[in-house]
Amino acid sequence: MGLTKQYLRYSSSAQFGVIGSTRCNVVFLKLRNTIGRYVASGAVEDINVWDSRTGEKVLVLQGDKFEVTWITACPDGERIAAGYSDGSIKIFNLITGEVTITFTGHRSAISCLAFDENGMLLASGSHDTDVVVWDLVAESGLYRLKGHKGIVTQCCFVKRKNMLITSSKDTYIKWWDLDTQHCFKTMVGHRAEVWAFLFTPDERRLITGSSDSELRVWNVELLGTEDPDIPPPTKETKKNDPDQDNNEDNIVEERQVICTKAGSLFRKGRDRVVSLNMTSDGRHIVCHGNDKMVEFYRLYNESEIEVKLKKKLKKAKKKKKKQEEEGKEVSDEEISIQRTVDDELAFIGSNTCAGKICSLDIVANTPAGDSVVVTLLRNNQIETISATTSAAKPEFTSLKKLCVPGHRSECQSLCFTSDGMAFLTASSETAKLWNRTSQQCVRTVSSAHTKCCAFVPGDRQSLLGTKDGTIEILDVASGVHLESISAHNGGVSSLALQPDQRGIASGGADKFVKFWEFDLISDDNYSTNTKRLSLAHTRSLELDDQVLTIEFSANKKLIAISLLDCSIKVFYVNTLKFFLSLYGHSLPPNTLSISSDSSLIVTGSSDRNVKIWGLDFGDCHRSLFAHDDDVSCVKFVPDTHLFFSCGKDGLIKQWDADKFLLIQVLRGHLGPVWAMSIGSDGDYLATCGRDRSLRLWQRTMEVVIPDEEREMEREEEDEKSFVKNQGTVIAGEVESSEVGMATKTTAESIKATERIMEAIELYREETLKEEEYNATIKTSDNRKPYISKHPILMANGNMSATRWVLKVLRKIKSSELEEALLVLPFSYVPDLLKLLNIFVSRGGEVELVCRCIFFLMRIHHGRITSNQMLVDVIDELRTNTDVKVREVRDTIGFNKAALNHIRRQIEEKNDVKFFSDATQQAKQKKKKRKRTAQRAILTL
Repeated sequence: MGLTKQYLRYSSSAQFGVIGSTRCNVVFLKLRNTIGRYVASGAVEDINVWDSRTGEKVLVLQGDKFEVTWITACPDGERIAAGYSDGSIKIFNLITGEVTITFTGHRSAISCLAFDENGMLLASGSHDTDVVVWDLVAESGLYRLKGHKGIVTQCCFVKRKNMLITSSKDTYIKWWDLDTQHCFKTMVGHRAEVWAFLFTPDERRLITGSSDSELRVWNVELLGTEDPDIPPPTKETKKNDPDQDNNEDNIVEERQVICTKAGSLFRKGRDRVVSLNMTSDGRHIVCHGNDKMVEFYRLYNESEIEVKLKKKLKKAKKKKKKQEEEGKEVSDEEISIQRTVDDELAFIGSNTCAGKICSLDIVANTPAGDSVVVTLLRNNQIETISATTSAAKPEFTSLKKLCVPGHRSECQSLCFTSDGMAFLTASSETAKLWNRTSQQCVRTVSSAHTKCCAFVPGDRQSLLGTKDGTIEILDVASGVHLESISAHNGGVSSLALQPDQRGIASGGADKFVKFWEFDLISDDNYSTNTKRLSLAHTRSLELDDQVLTIEFSANKKLIAISLLDCSIKVFYVNTLKFFLSLYGHSLPPNTLSISSDSSLIVTGSSDRNVKIWGLDFGDCHRSLFAHDDDVSCVKFVPDTHLFFSCGKDGLIKQWDADKFLLIQVLRGHLGPVWAMSIGSDGDYLATCGRDRSLRLWQRTMEVVIPDEEREMEREEEDEKSFVKNQGTVIAGEVESSEVGMATKTTAESIKATERIMEAIELYREETLKEEEYNATIKTSDNRKPYISKHPILMANGNMSATRWVLKVLRKIKSSELEEALLVLPFSYVPDLLKLLNIFVSRGGEVELVCRCIFFLMRIHHGRITSNQMLVDVIDELRTNTDVKVREVRDTIGFNKAALNHIRRQIEEKNDVKFFSDATQQAKQKKKKRKRTAQRAILTL
């Protein structure tokens, strides 16, 4: 049966207006061999890379449909890791902008991410209280660390040992041994949540921030890794430390780490610590709370501390000598200066930003020690601060504020120009004009709290209805505020352009609808030669309750007005006589729209319903339960009976007003959608919402079939419910153990398992057919080999069934392979082991095959070893894997030796050394000189 009516799909074409999401952090990137210039911030589901000097958007890393909650840059400068609100992690390549790896292991939003020193491992913490360690080379999860009872707030790798440090809102800091995957130390020195911590580059100090105004400093000694350049803390210094209690409980010696509290430093801010950051050299620390102030601290090294202690000692001796000269009694004890936290960490200044700070990052900018700080503010701004600490008096200056590409607050209204090439958005403090094609902000004009907006015919001026009851006239071309007209005693709730385009109508909270005509007046402040636009009040219509929305019909006959008393009144435009009253909503109708042929009117209300009325008799054609929350806006597509509705549930839906049919659902906004506007040709739809994002939706040539859309939605819901109820039980794993599998069951892993099962069943069928074929040709003269006629194998070039199983395994993502094998029923495992034995004996995909073999043996060890049918297979696997792995290892070793030989030849030919070797040798020489100087000082 042919389609009687075609619907065209609207797809997302652009998302902009968000400089930085408050739920995500901001980080510096090492891009184009430049440090301290490029900044990455989360923009709802995307990641924007900004040039902090020019304010331009350099790169957009596009996500899916979940919000970015944490980002961190890889030490190699080529990758960036992003955590999302659904618990997934994506690794982006900054050169190509594409996703290279996707990890799914957490059940809720990611709260922190950390790379190791080489960028090979990634640790992730989440709101589900678990910590997962991922292998970026193998593209798989290693293990899940369980132990925290609250949200994991930060994690950090230890460079000199295979350890991980994590903090949580359960007030604990835990040390994990990654070799044995267990927590060997828990620090309990905090009385409230631990929000952030820093581990200094020399790995001798741990600085923590909690819910109070203190920064706690801990001495850390990693046993077995003493650095000869830095003397470890002795028992005498621990005993004489005034900030340290002399209890044995405070000095907890563990097998690998000794942590002692050195003291506390009070911050200037009085609220909790939100984040702590440090430069790579460990010289400068920045800290901030929930206010506008950024605090700068200086961390001194051992040589600088010795100079400070000598000055203190000299000052104390001078004071003692002066007291002796004055004849005062002075003790004969030798003067001793005790080392305190203030000698190691000192406050050097602060800077106040333009708004409350959400996140920050710092990077060293010059060899002298100056640094640059980038702050993400809660009012959708990014501010860059220069910290000049090399001078005698530190100076902090604001370099650049990135504020033009977005509003400071939520956008409440928007409207297209008549040609649809630009649109205007208005918030509580500014109105911005945007180019639809480039999504660039063309003009920014300061305004009062705007509730509605409209363009004047010609698109040279725009009108804003404000909360204080005025109508503001703006010149769009020059961005000049022309006039403010007092229109209503309450707020102006709606503006509607008359169909003859000679004036407008405004509705407000004072129960009046006022009609205005466009007028040209002389204004010397504007121009001495030309007149400017103004409004002249012509007539008023008083109503029974507050006006919410007004709209004219296209035939110039009617005006519809929605009121706070849950009714919609329809009047004649020329005489203002009453025509219809539409009752039916249980809550006030927030929005309405009239079709282009003036035959239908659609209303949306806070009762979550959309009602379709006829304008001829005022009868209700249909009431649709449209959204799961309040309906905020409805708009007809020009010249059709199709309309869009949006609501506080974050969805935008397209409906057919003739068939009362839901056509499609547009998902993108992560929060309520406040307003929308449709271009004059209906090709573009613009929306704005609470997430501060502006989104453009474009009509494509793809046909939408509503029944298929509903079927796809039902399948998605079934998959979500199945995955939610699916629980993978691992043999031998105790529920209360502190280590578990890194991955989790997802719809993709279940589909991968189904593909493996289908491939093995195909292999069984083809094996049985081949055996039957071989049995029949024994008695005949036909000795041709068996050729499969299976459509899948024929479509892949007459591939054999064994090669098809290997191809299916190869297509599974590395991060989902273990979960797919875990869900695989045991009845398929014997056949899969036999196939894996064939693969490894042939030497194809040795690494992938060995990974599958070892995982299956670990999971199904008991049942495999008790199966007599698999004894020969396991014995062959033991020998084959040993031989093939040795061959692969020998090949890698041979290639590595060849590369080293080529490098030596290049060095001998050019008489130069590679930078890495030269830098390493220079560091070793520097260490030797330091040790020699220390020995000389000790000898003296």
